[in-house]
Amino acid sequence: MPRPIELLSPARNLQCGIEAVRHGADAVYIGAPRFGARAAAGNSVEDIAALVRFAHPFGVRIYVTLNTLLRDGELSDAQALIDELAAIHVDALIVQDERIIHCSPLPLHASTQMDNRSIADVRARAAAGYRQTVLARELSLDDIRAIHEAVPEMPLEAFVHGALCVSYSGRCYASEYCFGRSANRGECAQFCRLPFDLVDAEGRVVRDARSGQPLRGRHLLSLRDMNRADDLEAMMDAGVSSFKIEGRLKEVAYVKNITAYYRQRIDAILARRADLCRASYGTTTLSFKPNPLKSFNRGFTDYFLHGRTDKPICQPLTPKSLGEPVGAVKDVRPGVSLAVAGTVAFANGDGLCFFTSDGHLVGFRVNRVDQQGRLFPADPAVLADLHKGTLLFRNFDADFERILSHPTAERRISVRWRLEESPDADGFRLTLTAEHGRSVTRDFIYPYEVARTPQADNLRRLLTRLGDTPFAASEDDTDVCLTDNWFIPASVFTGWRRQLTDELTSNSPVTAPTSRGVKPFGLQTSGVAPAFASPAGGAGDGAEGGIPASLMTCRHCIRYELGRCPQRQKPYGNRLSEPLSLRLADGRRFPLHFDCKHCEMHVLAPTR
Repeated sequence: MPRPIELLSPARNLQCGIEAVRHGADAVYIGAPRFGARAAAGNSVEDIAALVRFAHPFGVRIYVTLNTLLRDGELSDAQALIDELAAIHVDALIVQDERIIHCSPLPLHASTQMDNRSIADVRARAAAGYRQTVLARELSLDDIRAIHEAVPEMPLEAFVHGALCVSYSGRCYASEYCFGRSANRGECAQFCRLPFDLVDAEGRVVRDARSGQPLRGRHLLSLRDMNRADDLEAMMDAGVSSFKIEGRLKEVAYVKNITAYYRQRIDAILARRADLCRASYGTTTLSFKPNPLKSFNRGFTDYFLHGRTDKPICQPLTPKSLGEPVGAVKDVRPGVSLAVAGTVAFANGDGLCFFTSDGHLVGFRVNRVDQQGRLFPADPAVLADLHKGTLLFRNFDADFERILSHPTAERRISVRWRLEESPDADGFRLTLTAEHGRSVTRDFIYPYEVARTPQADNLRRLLTRLGDTPFAASEDDTDVCLTDNWFIPASVFTGWRRQLTDELTSNSPVTAPTSRGVKPFGLQTSGVAPAFASPAGGAGDGAEGGIPASLMTCRHCIRYELGRCPQRQKPYGNRLSEPLSLRLADGRRFPLHFDCKHCEMHVLAPTR
């Protein structure tokens, strides 16, 4: 049997979820009203139910995130919410708190917040009854392959696109420590996107040995965005069956563009692989050309998929979106306009940005583009920082966004009709069969009357007028198998067609999950979360304010990024005076501990 491959898209809200389905998602994950790792992306049960109704006819599954750590006083509310979600037939819950395994009637997926990065981790998830495991983003192809070979019964889900957390997911306590907002409670304040000075043991600002520039006010923990589009087939061969797009805080234009892009890339692979198949049904027709560079991005990285390489994974100059490179400045007319070398077409309202000579990002809006292609900024003062050769990026493509603001995709399930005489009484039998194999057959009593004009072609046309249903049929897929030229009024025949399409829509290829036979957990209080040890010996659960000395555990290594790794690189420049620290603008210093044995970096709590 071919192995189903799932494209899993994010939904900030109902509209995003519907567009994810239309643009080709096989599954959609969406936040519940409470207890999700993106507290700002919660949705009502009513909206989630509407998304389920829209998605299920296509075989698209809906996964709801309840992936925060729960406090004891929240257990009853969580139980009630899970029961509501089961009643509307969501397909699975993505969870972090292991107590939910004891109460959920729904299938459970182990969230990446559980730090699933070893064979032992995934084997434990399988033993506990999880139906799918979301792997840590930091794993390489070899790591994924080893897990799949060791635990082949566990479907593996992996991120392929979107923003990256610099810490292993579930092991970041920096936001709670600095701002009282726990990442494990869905309230991350994005400590990792802040600007820092990198200072040595004497408090001196470290210079970049390659450029000679002081590492002052740099975003040294801010990673580029993930893009693994070129490695999808290798990930499939390593054992990944669900490809996850990050973005439950992204707007609908992002969901449309990125979902459609990965749909096309995955379909191209499935078209030549008989051992793989799509996890849902329907064909998506687009009215635009997807391009991930045109959506929010900080530059791209494949992020350790091929191990630690010399390709940069950090974007220290800015945590903001750069967009797509569009060419270098050709000339500048001070206070008036500029020209850009190349063939890129610009539009009024485009947003452009560039880096100044001292590394600051400056953005501006294009007020007007003349017939010669010269750009007139809304604020001409920005031209003072532009020079011939300055590289420009477009982080807002006005024409592209205008296209995406309108309907851009239609998804239809192929169906076949068959009309014949009823074998049991005077009348007709009508059968509707969908590509997923489900069918509906109904007999309609109606007197036989020979028409004066040929009817078959008209009946075929009426059957293919499927309007706002999720189905599509051609006249070639419509069999009119009548023994005579019987007359059926169009109004009557249209009613028959509507009855069958309504029945087939409700006869979803996604069935309601069966009960897992579990008991409610009531007010039990054991097993809130695992405690994590730190290099300094501290520990904490990240739920009730127990902060470990290690605020972050990172695969990203600042020393390696600077070419200063003593194990893997010939260091640039003089030996650093360690320990190194990250210093915030308010003067707080966060020491860095480099665990070379495990090739990890720890961001420690400030020493007192």
